[in-house]
Amino acid sequence: MHEIFYDELRKLNVRFMEMGINVSEQIYRSTKAFIEHDKELANKVVSDDQEINGGEIQLENQALKLIALQQPVASDFRTIVSVLKASSDLERIGDHAVSIAKETILVKGNPRVPQIEEKISAMTADIRKMLEQVLDAYVKADEKSARNIAQEDKKIDEQYKVCRDLIVKEMQHETKTAVATSSYLLVAGLLERIGDHIVNLSEWIVYSKNGHLVELNDKQ
Repeated sequence: MHEIFYDELRKLNVRFMEMGINVSEQIYRSTKAFIEHDKELANKVVSDDQEINGGEIQLENQALKLIALQQPVASDFRTIVSVLKASSDLERIGDHAVSIAKETILVKGNPRVPQIEEKISAMTADIRKMLEQVLDAYVKADEKSARNIAQEDKKIDEQYKVCRDLIVKEMQHETKTAVATSSYLLVAGLLERIGDHIVNLSEWIVYSKNGHLVELNDKQ
């Protein structure tokens, strides 16, 4: 019976990792589409979101079935709960990637501001690195790494503030880029929120490891 349970738990973790990899790719493609004005790629991001949403539903069903049929001990129960909660954060990250892709479609053909787009591109690279690191920490159940990764979100917050200030300055002095700057502000905000979700993922790793619900990057 234990062998069956741990085999199913392994499958659950594999499904979670597959979802995480897909979401990371969505972030890359959505921001690439936005920066490169690639409407076709943006549409692909939007259509592929159904696969991520379907993956989350399958993962939830699999996790709930595992709890109901196997009645896991406390440590294994925490692992399953953390997967459930973390998959919800991944799904929200995927939703944000779709929103970025939709902005590509909206802004296509309007005057742009390369300096701001460079800031958004750099912010994206750091966020993807954080997500890849947190997925690796999840696989290794590495609480120390999870805590360190969460602190990287402070850098994302600073990048957002710099980007926001540039956007506001552009808005005040240039009217022809109004459509683009409005989208820049939205995209930068979405990236900042993705960073917050990555912090949540780190917190679920800590919970899975020791059962403690913690705030790893209190912004108040």
